[in-house]
Amino acid sequence: MKKFRIFLGYVTLILIALSMLYPFFAMVNLSLTGNNEIFSHAGRIFHGNLTFENYKNVFKEIPMGLYFFNSLLVASITTIGQVIFASLAGYAFARLNFKHKDALFLLILITMLVPPQVNIIPLFFLMRELHLVDTYQALILPALFGGFGVFLMRQYFLGFPKDLEESARIDGCNLFQTFFKIALPLALPAVATLAIFTFVTSWNSFMWPLIVTNSESMRTLPVGLAIYKGSFRELTLWGNLLACSVICTIPVTGVFLLGKKYFISDILQGGVKE
Repeated sequence: MKKFRIFLGYVTLILIALSMLYPFFAMVNLSLTGNNEIFSHAGRIFHGNLTFENYKNVFKEIPMGLYFFNSLLVASITTIGQVIFASLAGYAFARLNFKHKDALFLLILITMLVPPQVNIIPLFFLMRELHLVDTYQALILPALFGGFGVFLMRQYFLGFPKDLEESARIDGCNLFQTFFKIALPLALPAVATLAIFTFVTSWNSFMWPLIVTNSESMRTLPVGLAIYKGSFRELTLWGNLLACSVICTIPVTGVFLLGKKYFISDILQGGVKE
């Protein structure tokens, strides 16, 4: 009976996974279908009339490479900055004693309760006063700091063994050496989790890049694709849009696969009680 329940559980998980993967496979399949045949093949997972014409059309009609580069640059720098600043702040709040530490951390938690839409207008005026509108700095700087990252890293460092820190100090390591050589390498699961969430959030960001950029050369991929979709008047080229969607998913999928090992490790560690 126990083996049957385990078997039934695996079958259920496989069916759930297939139901979630089907839309992705359908998107890839239809992106390789001609615009004139896309609705006739909509219910099939595989068909013989595969073509890359939609991808060629997308790169001809819009500067897809430029949009892709802008999004990749902004998301990469934002992720690196978030990881660095959140790790340093999280370690300080977890392991150091300084005045008003709890009050400052509470203020950081409060910022997580404020909807991002509330900050858009003040941020735009700030960027305008600093003459940063329609620049990479305007796309990157507001996203370099976040309460979620500080909270995540602080909670991870709270469980960091004090014996390792004391051993490092006995060996002559100062505070920064202890952090970079001991604490940070052991926090790779939390770092990978934060990096994945930050990259995906930055990559999919639409409202702020739409407001703070004016020229085509500064558009990110979500903004560029929204404008491209709005350019259709009489006939929507669904094959081209699906090809754009497939291109958009490549970096996100790659980042998750690279950090999957540490991401899953962090989830497992969070579910283990000693």
